[in-house]
Amino acid sequence: MTSGLRKAVFFILLVAVAAAGYQYMIKPANQHLAESKQRVEGKRAKLAEFEEATAKADDLNKQLAQLQEAIRFFESKLPPTSEIHKVLEQVTVIAQKQGLKPQTIRTLVPKDNSGYVEQPLEMKWVGDFNSFYSFLLEIEKLPRIMKLRQLNLEKENTDEGKVGANFILSIFFQNRAA
Repeated sequence: MTSGLRKAVFFILLVAVAAAGYQYMIKPANQHLAESKQRVEGKRAKLAEFEEATAKADDLNKQLAQLQEAIRFFESKLPPTSEIHKVLEQVTVIAQKQGLKPQTIRTLVPKDNSGYVEQPLEMKWVGDFNSFYSFLLEIEKLPRIMKLRQLNLEKENTDEGKVGANFILSIFFQNRAA
C-alpha cells in the first residue's frame, strides 16, 4: 500500500470513528443533558409556584388575623341579649333628657343572623326638631352598634314647632348559639 492510500484509509477511519463517537456517545449524552435541563426547569417552575403559594398563604394568614381582630372588635360592641333592657333604657333616658316625649315604643320580630341578633324597635317620639337632632347625636355616641331605619318626620298639628318622629331603631346583640 502506498502512503497516500494509507493516509486516505487512515483519514476515513478517523472520520468514521469520530462519526460513530458522535452518533453513539455525544448525541445520547446531549439528549440526556437536554432532558435533565427540562426536568430541572420543570422543578424550578414548580418551586416558583410553591414559593408564590407560600407567599399567598402568608398573606391569607395576615388577612385572617386582621379579620379575626375586626370580629373581636365588633363583638365587643355587641352586648349579650340579656342586656336589651339596659340599651333600651339608655335610649329612653337620652330621649327624655333631650325633651322628647314618647308616644310609642314597640319591639318588632328579631332577625337571627349568624353571629348576631338584630332587634328592631319601632318608636315614635314627639318634640322640637333640635331636640330630635340632639337625640340622634347622643345615640350615635353610644358604644353599641345600632342602625336607624325608616325615619319619618311629620309636623304635629297640635303644637307649633313640634315634630313627630317615626323610626325603627335596630339594636344588635350577640347570638347565644354562635
